[in-house]
Amino acid sequence: MARRKVKLCYIANDSTRKVTFKKRKKGLFKKVSELSTLCGIDACAVVYSPYENQPDVWPSHLGVQRIVSQFKGMPEMEQSKRMVDQDSFLRQRIMKSNDQLIKQMKDNRKQEMTALMFETLVGRSLHPLNMMDLNDLGWTIEHYLKDIYKYQSNTNNRMTMAAGSSSSSAAATAAALLAPTPPPQAPAPNHSVMRTVGESSQAAASSSGGIDQTEKQPWFMNLMSPEASFNGDDLMLPFRDTCHTTHQSNNFLP
Repeated sequence: MARRKVKLCYIANDSTRKVTFKKRKKGLFKKVSELSTLCGIDACAVVYSPYENQPDVWPSHLGVQRIVSQFKGMPEMEQSKRMVDQDSFLRQRIMKSNDQLIKQMKDNRKQEMTALMFETLVGRSLHPLNMMDLNDLGWTIEHYLKDIYKYQSNTNNRMTMAAGSSSSSAAATAAALLAPTPPPQAPAPNHSVMRTVGESSQAAASSSGGIDQTEKQPWFMNLMSPEASFNGDDLMLPFRDTCHTTHQSNNFLP
C-alpha cells in the first residue's frame, strides 16, 4: 500500500500525537546514524519530550558531550554561520518567495508583450495603450529585432563561406583543365630485342656465307676446268641470288 502524504500541522489528539512522536523519534535516530556512517561525520541527537523525564540522546551521553565540547571550541562566527532560529528561517523563506514572485511576474509580462506585438502586426491599434505598455512593447520589439539581425548575419556568413569554397574549387578545376598537357614520351628501345635480332641476322649471314662457300668451290672448280663454258649469265647468277636472299631476310638493314 502506498504511503499517503501527511498534512504537516499540530496533532490535536493526545494519543495520536504520542504514537506519532515515538515513531518519528525512532526514524530520526535512524537517519542520524545513517548520516554519520555513510558520510563519516560527527553527529548527535538530543530529544526532549513531555512523555519522558530524561531526554533521549544518540549515540550516547559521552558522545553527545564530546560533540558539544567540540562545537563550543569553535569561533563564534563559525558557530553561528549556518545557525537559524524560527524567525530567521521564516524571513529567509519570505525573501525566497518574493524573488520567485518577481521572476514569475517578469515572465508573465514578457509573454503579454509578445502576444501584444503579434496582435499589432495584424492590425491592432496602439491608442488604448499607456506609456508603460508602450515602453515594454518597444523593449520586446528591440529584443526580437536583435535576434533577427543576429540570425541574418550568421546566415550571410555561412553563405559567403560556402560561395568562397565553391569558387576556389571551380578555380582549381579550371586551372587543371587549362594546364598544358605534357608531350608523350617515346618508349625506351629494347636493347635486348635489338641484340637478339642482330645476333639472328649475323647467324643468318654466317649461314648464308657458309652456303656460298660450299657452292662456290664446285663452281670455281668447274670454271677452272678446260671444258667449262664462259657464259656471262651463268657466271653472275650465283652472286645475284645470294645477295637478294640475304637482304630480304633482314628487315632492320637499310
